[in-house]
Amino acid sequence: MSFDNKIKELNLELPEARDPVGSYVATKIIGKMLFVSGQISIAENGELIKGKIGKELTTEDGYQAAKRCGLNIIAQVKKSCEGDLSKIKSCIKLTGFVNSTENFTEQPKVINGASDLIVSVFGEAGMHTRAAVSTNSLPLGVSVEVDAIFELS
Repeated sequence: MSFDNKIKELNLELPEARDPVGSYVATKIIGKMLFVSGQISIAENGELIKGKIGKELTTEDGYQAAKRCGLNIIAQVKKSCEGDLSKIKSCIKLTGFVNSTENFTEQPKVINGASDLIVSVFGEAGMHTRAAVSTNSLPLGVSVEVDAIFELS
């Protein structure tokens, strides 16, 4: 099954792949490696998912925010591959940043939202290495940010 068909089967809707708001690019291809800049948590309605996990938001809220980051990653990958997700050989690594309280320790459970999504869409090719890091703040007050590295065919 193609990755696009898998997205349809899972009833996922990719958001618009937005251009960066700074002096950087959303994606960069070097050889067969595709680097995706950090994607922040943006709800389906376009509003930022803001707040600190462990205070205003629960672990499950964070999981859903990370899932939205994963959808943004896939949208950026598709745009970078000129709409052709079959160019993806594998997901190499995700790095997830969780805006959380100092005593919150479930960062891996939060970033599972992005990881589970990538694996559900790309299957075995979606299995990746990962880091899940706590931070005391993220841009615009968002709750989660995730970046990614993919290998191209």
